[in-house]
Amino acid sequence: MNYRGVIIDESLNNKDVLSRVRILGAKVAKVTPKHKTPWLNKWTLHSVEILEDKAGAVADKLSSSFDYSHGSAWYADFKNDKTHYIIFKDKIFKIDRSKPKEYQEATDYGISLGIPGYQVDFSPHVKQWER
Repeated sequence: MNYRGVIIDESLNNKDVLSRVRILGAKVAKVTPKHKTPWLNKWTLHSVEILEDKAGAVADKLSSSFDYSHGSAWYADFKNDKTHYIIFKDKIFKIDRSKPKEYQEATDYGISLGIPGYQVDFSPHVKQWER
């Protein structure tokens, strides 16, 4: 089963990874102080599909493609019915979606990098306001 997710164009230092996914659409969002990326005016969110047999390679490529020149923490994620990849710079979580506890480590890691809590709402088992 293929994976679906979102990749923020402005998060990438190296955009070559976008050629390895199928872009289903894009949405532009205005950056607000809540986003914690004041050097940007917008985020371009690409909705993507990744072939099941390419998911690991795409995750590896994403992990080495993020732009950390401003010290900000970026991530991307994609999932299918069974597995959820959550990708940070140099760290990839491959989560079994049937095991809610596996999400906690990825959530804690994202928050430790300075990502706002509302943005690490990966787990479908935890309500955002419980964080």
